[in-house]
Amino acid sequence: MPMFITIGYGDQAGYDRTPQAVRDAAHEQDAKLRSEGALIGIAGAPVQVRNPDAAGPETRDGPFMSSTLPIAGFAVIEAADLAEAVQKASQVPCAVAHGVVEVWPLD
Repeated sequence: MPMFITIGYGDQAGYDRTPQAVRDAAHEQDAKLRSEGALIGIAGAPVQVRNPDAAGPETRDGPFMSSTLPIAGFAVIEAADLAEAVQKASQVPCAVAHGVVEVWPLD
């Protein structure tokens, strides 16, 4: 079955203004995805890694990309196709709590 990476962006303010029933249903969707084998995690502090010309790793604290919303978490999910992956991602906390979820197909 095809695999997809999801990246969820969201902040506490958006989460807090989302009705409790909607948040509860979104967390149930996360639990359902986990039960289907999805690997889901909350984002921690990122570290950039570079190794120019394989001369040795260099690191820098912080994200490489920037967004108006912080990255909240990641998931690796299975779905029959992109449409099904989008449907699954559309019900998770970041999508319903005034955030956004990117869905990336893995080849």
